[in-house]
Amino acid sequence: MKPTVQFSIPFGKSLETALAGRYTIVTDPAVRKGVDAIITVGSLKTDGAMMDEMPDLKIICAFGSGHEGIDVAAAKARGIAVTNTVGSNAAAVADLAVALLLASVRHVATGDALVRAGGWHGTVAGKLLSSRGITGRRVGIVGLGAIGRKIADRLAAFEAEIGYHNRHPRADAPWRYFDSLAALAEWADVLMLAHRADDTNRHMIGADIFRLLGSDGHVVNITRGSAIDEDALIDALKAGTIAGAGLDVFEGEPNVRADLRALPNVVLTPHIG
Repeated sequence: MKPTVQFSIPFGKSLETALAGRYTIVTDPAVRKGVDAIITVGSLKTDGAMMDEMPDLKIICAFGSGHEGIDVAAAKARGIAVTNTVGSNAAAVADLAVALLLASVRHVATGDALVRAGGWHGTVAGKLLSSRGITGRRVGIVGLGAIGRKIADRLAAFEAEIGYHNRHPRADAPWRYFDSLAALAEWADVLMLAHRADDTNRHMIGADIFRLLGSDGHVVNITRGSAIDEDALIDALKAGTIAGAGLDVFEGEPNVRADLRALPNVVLTPHIG
């Protein structure tokens, strides 16, 4: 008999097809009996109570590097292995981070909506034409792991100045190190969040950081929605405390707040990084 693998969320037909020859695929996350392995994402809750309902479970595979939703201690106590895929999708996530930054600073979504609505006439696109790009910007990267480094490499090619904040300076990193998030935000006009988010750094990006980032500042988040205080972000975007944001992750995903969705100076994608 083939082992049974459960997808906790839809991962797409291509992955199902790739695994179907070796495994029985279950796409209903409510199934408990007969499941040998789970493929999940780190932000989803996988606790001891759920494991107790799955007597055949042998391994939990977190797609991506984060695993904050998985009770690793509970899994270990039950003899269930936990794995993640550190670095495997770093290039794809870094690509999306740069895409979100470009979309935010160059008003790509606004321009798209303008053209689709037939509103491109006269001088109406003038503001979009004069928007500042990435060249010459000071980009602060929070978390210089596999994804953060690839973001830095990509944005250096855009002739941006790179700085970073990490738990410790990286001896092999050629960019300027800042020993605090506040110092990085005060120096930068872009913050790219690429750190591992957990309960210890929930809402680390709040009103004080937005004020330091400044009115020409942009923030891009491809890590976890919990990293940003969304109330403070919405206030900052409405008041012009910062200029814009590019977000792939949200606190209540897949439910994104209506007051965030309504803002014109934020670019939103559905956790595709």
